[in-house]
Amino acid sequence: MKKLDEKTSKKSTISWLIEFAGEKKLHYILSVIFAVLGVLASLIPYIIMGTMISQLMKGNTDWSYYLNLMVIIIIAWVCRVLLHAVSTTFSHVATFQVLGSMRKRVCEKLVRMPLGAIKDMQSGSLKNILVERIDSIETILAHIVPEFTANLMAPICLFIYMLRIDWRMALLSLVTIPLGMIAFMGMMSGNEENQKNAITKTKILNDTAVEYINGIEVIKAFGKSKSSYEKFVIAAKEGAACYINWMKRCNIYMSLSMAILPSTLVTVLPFGAMFVKNGSLMASDFIMLILLSMGLITPLITISTYMDDLNKMNLIVSEVTNILEAKELDRPEKTVKRPESFDITLQDVRFAYKEKEVLHGINMEIPEAKVTAFVGPSGSGKSTVAKLIAGLWDIAEGQIKIGGVDIKNIATEDYNRMIAYVSQDNYLFNETVMDNIRMGNLNATDEQVIEVAKASGCHEFIEGLENGYHTIVGDSGGHLSGGERQRISIARAMLKNAPIIILDEATAYTDPENEAIIQDSVAKLVQGKTLIVIAHRLSTIMDSDRIYVIKNGKVDSMGTHEQLLAQNGLYASMWNAHIAVKDEKEEGGSENV
Repeated sequence: MKKLDEKTSKKSTISWLIEFAGEKKLHYILSVIFAVLGVLASLIPYIIMGTMISQLMKGNTDWSYYLNLMVIIIIAWVCRVLLHAVSTTFSHVATFQVLGSMRKRVCEKLVRMPLGAIKDMQSGSLKNILVERIDSIETILAHIVPEFTANLMAPICLFIYMLRIDWRMALLSLVTIPLGMIAFMGMMSGNEENQKNAITKTKILNDTAVEYINGIEVIKAFGKSKSSYEKFVIAAKEGAACYINWMKRCNIYMSLSMAILPSTLVTVLPFGAMFVKNGSLMASDFIMLILLSMGLITPLITISTYMDDLNKMNLIVSEVTNILEAKELDRPEKTVKRPESFDITLQDVRFAYKEKEVLHGINMEIPEAKVTAFVGPSGSGKSTVAKLIAGLWDIAEGQIKIGGVDIKNIATEDYNRMIAYVSQDNYLFNETVMDNIRMGNLNATDEQVIEVAKASGCHEFIEGLENGYHTIVGDSGGHLSGGERQRISIARAMLKNAPIIILDEATAYTDPENEAIIQDSVAKLVQGKTLIVIAHRLSTIMDSDRIYVIKNGKVDSMGTHEQLLAQNGLYASMWNAHIAVKDEKEEGGSENV
């Protein structure tokens, strides 16, 4: 799929919808054609009824003649229903293609966007756009094409037919339109602002609801249920109030508009009677015009009810296209050059979160098939460096190379195969343990999954679960402990068998005994691979081949554990603090024995 350029931002909603429809756009054309045919079929009964009345006034009493006309009316009515059904069928097929394409495109886009841009989006808002908002335009898209066409074509055809009978009466039947439109314009005034306000308040409500549900454990633990619930109640009340106030303002205008627009007989009857009296209009034509005028405005009123839907659709499509037009990671569609080795080089790498620069010219040499550790104070930038290497963000300046190849010359899909990234907050899907581990390699057999679980030191606890490897882990792995989730995440990364592995505080939630098991497992599983480890507990990385000490977004020092201790710098201070805390814990433990 081609990357979006600046020109795409100028696309209209219709252009986007046609693009989303893809090969199904022909279905919309067929829907319009059948809708037009349905309109023509729906006009036949009006014309025949006028003809019947005309013949009755002329004294025609041949009942077979009227019976034949009734049969034609029935056939025309059945044809109209069938044609409408066919039209909406085609429009529904195209619409479901549009909705599916919108969701697919957004999901594909999120994969290509920097992680920071995604994290800036509220999860409730994103979920609302992907699910409820996109789904809400199904009725609009599926019905507006055939029904808008039908309700627009019908009055046009009727008006042309009325002009052929008597142009004066045809024009008189339109007198109520400008008056009704004045009231309608009053109703529509400020509609866009009200629509945006309603959407904003709904988003706030969704975000507040998601925040309340996700944080319910903390809310209860700290006794904040009242204040948190009040926040949700306020959001709910404001969400309802914006719609109520909007409707209150529109009620008077809407009532006037609906009362004035269909009142065509106010002008048709008196002027028509005057024209019949002075002989300039035949009585039979007068009756025909009365019937036709009654069917002239109603379709236009129906069209006016689509205005809100059209505005809503435009706003939803713009929400989707705002995501689709967002900046992507700077990667090619196809890999320009493949690296021949998996050593990693960072050259004068700078990076900023929004406007604040957090990495200031990082230079690193990470050798292939070795263990490299990043350490430093909290907030020093070590996890940011790992995420940049993992390709989750784009650097502002400098270069990151793998095997001498700039990662910006490697396609995202190919690059993802090279990297296995495990952080302290890994996500597990609401699937079985087996399926979650298999995410690392969807082609892996059950035996291979179990083998890597054993090698990762989590086979024993998995076997102890209610259904073993077939236990459902719950949303985000909520049925498991933090340490268990991490160990499954590590097993998943190991199964991926990527040449570069990044463990970002991957053992943060594990106890010392399990951490030792994981460290031994990792040591066996990463042989011959480039391993990057980030850890607060320095004892876990003291055997690393190379240690980078990062402070305030810069490389403070580099070397082995012994070399860094000998320098008596920041690393030595951190090590002494680590040992002191460790000794205190051991002393405290022995006193409690």
